[in-house]
Amino acid sequence: MALARTARSTFRRSTGAISSYTNKNYILHEGVYAHQFSSSLHEDITHGNLSHLSRIRNVKMVNFNSRGIMLTPQYHFPLAERVIDESDCDMENNSKFPGLEATKVGEKPRVVVLGTGWAACRFLKGLDTKIYDIVCISPRNHMVFTPLLASTCVGTLEFRSVAEPVGQIQSALANKPNSYFYLASCTGIDADKHEVYCETIGNVGLPRDPYQFKVAYDKLVIAAGAEPLTFNIKGVKEHAFFLREVNHAQEIRKKLILNLMLSENPGISDEEKKRLLHCVVIGGGPTGVEFSGELSDFIMKDVRERYAHVKDYIRVTLIEANEILSSFDVGLRQYATNHLTKCGVRLMRGVVKEVHQKNIVLSDGTDVPYGLLIWSTGVGSSQFVQSLALPKSPGGRIGVDEWMRVPSVEDVFAIGDCAGFLEHTGRQVLPALAQVAEREGKFLVELFNRIGKQNGGKAYRLKDIPLGEPFVYKHLGSMATVGRYKALVDLRQSKDTKGISLAGFVSWLIWRSAYLTRVVSWRNRFYVAVNWATTLVFGRDNSRIG
Repeated sequence: MALARTARSTFRRSTGAISSYTNKNYILHEGVYAHQFSSSLHEDITHGNLSHLSRIRNVKMVNFNSRGIMLTPQYHFPLAERVIDESDCDMENNSKFPGLEATKVGEKPRVVVLGTGWAACRFLKGLDTKIYDIVCISPRNHMVFTPLLASTCVGTLEFRSVAEPVGQIQSALANKPNSYFYLASCTGIDADKHEVYCETIGNVGLPRDPYQFKVAYDKLVIAAGAEPLTFNIKGVKEHAFFLREVNHAQEIRKKLILNLMLSENPGISDEEKKRLLHCVVIGGGPTGVEFSGELSDFIMKDVRERYAHVKDYIRVTLIEANEILSSFDVGLRQYATNHLTKCGVRLMRGVVKEVHQKNIVLSDGTDVPYGLLIWSTGVGSSQFVQSLALPKSPGGRIGVDEWMRVPSVEDVFAIGDCAGFLEHTGRQVLPALAQVAEREGKFLVELFNRIGKQNGGKAYRLKDIPLGEPFVYKHLGSMATVGRYKALVDLRQSKDTKGISLAGFVSWLIWRSAYLTRVVSWRNRFYVAVNWATTLVFGRDNSRIG
């Protein structure tokens, strides 16, 4: 016990950092501050000899407060295990983690939601605030309308048009006395105590840095999303841009305009101009194809007029290991291939082996220089999700049953890209699509409203309440724009079934109409419509701000 107190006190006094200490069972990464451990403790940890510390437990903590990019797009997920004395655990938590205590008799049950993505916001929008108090915790205070995100990179839309403040999606977070939104990252979950532990993002001069707090819950909904798949390829996180957040789109736009302006400077060789103005997109899914189409439109309509000196140097290359848009109908895939090629997008088949600052290397040895690299190869479970001591589905997502419950723990649910059906349910893990996440959020909020009316909202009160029909996903179809007022609409329910497939200008009208009606608020629908009209009449904005 004394040894545990010594270890714990060194964390509080620390000024140094252990950069990356790892063994089989205990991990200390950069960002975990510590003093000097005694040599005996270090040796015990190294060899896993902790049998004499029978009263010490470990609590995994993960910090995913950097979802975006700074100077280069990076994702930081420092992982740590902190040693805590069992006998002093409650005292330490009370002193170290201020926050919301458990609800009392007579108070409304509290639902804690982690995340502000499609699933979380659909859940928040429909939750009955006459029954529940809501606490939403996320490192961003808005929902991103991802289907239109690619348009913001080239100035077709402004960034605020695709960002919906969470306080407008669920007004209770802004004006109800016991409902709150906390701009923070969840660092740990204690399912036994019904508590989540959080850490504010950024250094803003709070009493403690980082500022940590806890929130007790009656029901917990984990909708923390996913992170881009890099397949552990060297250099991706350091040099590539992802396209999942508004700040990603902002950085892509700044880099694109910067390269255009730098290439016009005197003394720049033709070879360097070609590299600076070579935009490479990795991944032939809907995001990669739509970005390539938007970029092609930008080049044909705006670059040729406003950057006439370098218009012949700018190129777009789309690299995919197999076929582009593999989930679409064969005829639509062929149409997209022909149309993109006609618009000047070069299609390559290949697998990226390494990414360097100015070039990428494919598995066959091909060297591809670039000035802007966009990485869009799908998503996988985040390190936050992987660190949770919860059952996992195939692919590393949080395992759920047919009602989106997490088995083996009480009152915990998971939806969206971070959740997947467990194998024993006999169901396949659903794809990480916006419509999947939205449908899961809709299903779960209807379930919560039903059980809330039956007094099942409080902790540990679900056992005797019927949950109704399980969740069933029905695919509504897929759409993608390919530029030049053309789009694809695939209304088949699966790859192996027959259905309506359209391509061309009419499909583009359907694509725009469908997404305009799906934008969450009337305010943003107005913004989107005005942005589209402004771009049509006056062209895209090519200002570089920041």
